[in-house]
Amino acid sequence: MKADPQVQRRLLDLQAIDTNLAQLAHRRRSLAERAELESLARELSSLEDERVRAQVAVDDLDRDIARMEKDVEQVRARKEKDENRLAAGTGPARELEALQHELVSLNRRQSDLEDAELELMEQRETAQGVLDGVEQRLAEARDKRAATEQRRDEALAEIAKEEEFKRGARQPLAADLPSDLVNLYDKIREDTGLGAALLTAGRCGGCRLELSGADLARIRKAAPGDVVRCEDCRRIMVRTNESGL
Repeated sequence: MKADPQVQRRLLDLQAIDTNLAQLAHRRRSLAERAELESLARELSSLEDERVRAQVAVDDLDRDIARMEKDVEQVRARKEKDENRLAAGTGPARELEALQHELVSLNRRQSDLEDAELELMEQRETAQGVLDGVEQRLAEARDKRAATEQRRDEALAEIAKEEEFKRGARQPLAADLPSDLVNLYDKIREDTGLGAALLTAGRCGGCRLELSGADLARIRKAAPGDVVRCEDCRRIMVRTNESGL
């Protein structure tokens, strides 16, 4: 393949743009915010599991307290009924005496139930504190996720803007070069990431290897318009006065 030496040098301008585009793509893939969001997703999932467990603990205690309160109300109602009957003083003495014993038992039962209810309420307060703490951590993690998503979106928008600018510069440059040369360059770039590089001081700018004497002799014999390639990396080597030929 042949191309004017000045045209070949313009391949380096095309390569510079493509290198910038590759760097922008790498920036997009390796944004720190992506890894941070993945970590936050795991943290939020764990916190949500913890919140569910804490909520279940509170709900269980609420049911136990409600059941205990119902038992206390039943004892109070029974006490009130017995106290009214005892205050009326009607009925056999043995029955009234039995009511007095039952009232003693009911008072003791009410005291035990109220103590147990108080203990449950204290446990419920502790459980609610745990739940409140988890919900606070969840809120903080969600706020952090929102802030991270905003930073990510701003970074992606900046990258997209730079890419648009670079592609806008690439299109007319590539269109102005011979299509067969651009096609060769693009094929090499797609395979290796770099389509063209300078030949500097007898060293390929693509693979960074020093050319052998035979390769240098081959290139010296090539006409200025010949498109020469590195025998090792197969990239197009652009010759200048600094190529060491």
